[in-house]
Amino acid sequence: MPESLSLPRVTASYLCAKKARGEKIAALTAYDYPMARLLDRASIDIALVGDSVGTNVLGYRSEQQVTIEDIVHHTRAVRRGVERAFVLADLPFLSYHSTEAALLSAGRLIQEGGADGVKLEGGTRVLPQTEAMVRAGIPVVGHLGFTPQSHGRDLYAFSGRRGTVARVQGRDAAEAKLLLAEARRLQDAGVFALVLEMVTEEAAQLVSQALEIPTIGIGAGRHCDGQVLIVHDLLGFSSVELRLAKVYARLGEEATKALSIYREEVAGGIFPGEENVFHMEPAAFAQLREQLAAEN
Repeated sequence: MPESLSLPRVTASYLCAKKARGEKIAALTAYDYPMARLLDRASIDIALVGDSVGTNVLGYRSEQQVTIEDIVHHTRAVRRGVERAFVLADLPFLSYHSTEAALLSAGRLIQEGGADGVKLEGGTRVLPQTEAMVRAGIPVVGHLGFTPQSHGRDLYAFSGRRGTVARVQGRDAAEAKLLLAEARRLQDAGVFALVLEMVTEEAAQLVSQALEIPTIGIGAGRHCDGQVLIVHDLLGFSSVELRLAKVYARLGEEATKALSIYREEVAGGIFPGEENVFHMEPAAFAQLREQLAAEN
């Protein structure tokens, strides 16, 4: 039995309990059934169906092009592949601009997509939507710091080059205090966890220590209660390496090599080989040849 199947199913209360015990939360993005299965086998706590599906899978220019239909579709696929992990779905751009829209969109992700909870970006401006969803019984995760839907993700944090410093949040006392205030407001509104993206390590530590709910960092240092990465970055499928990420395998390079070898073997008549083909029984083939010869 895979290790993940012997562990309890991940819920919002389970994630909060991990913080209380001082245990780190591991989260990754997942956009389809095969990857969801792999995450579950690896005992990943949260499978995030992020709006990053747009730029990593669907070929969109930015997260702002992702629709609720996209997220519902990919959440369904991830739900089918997950038995243990908490399936967290992003509310995409313009799907929660009002309380009514937020409830409708979140309801679709829960009822149609099978998500366990939803995530939305923003602080004070989304408090009414957050409170309404929590009152409706929907588990909600907040997201502060760098927010891709409003800032755009183009050219940020590329190996510590263009845009990194300009877009990191919590760089001075005023920014850190504002971040902390927004985090507390979200906690009071009922979010059970908070994603901190591209935040200085010091500010993220301050927020993490001040909140009762777990913080999950991406480019937010070592003191958050958990970490999340885009799985394509982790596995080496991305065309650039981000400073905030770590490449654990270079599967993109390996996949390209495999595809090239396949093309060469097809061109050279090597594939398919004897081990890849199916045969008629010799007697049946002989009978066929006789019949065709007689017909001619």
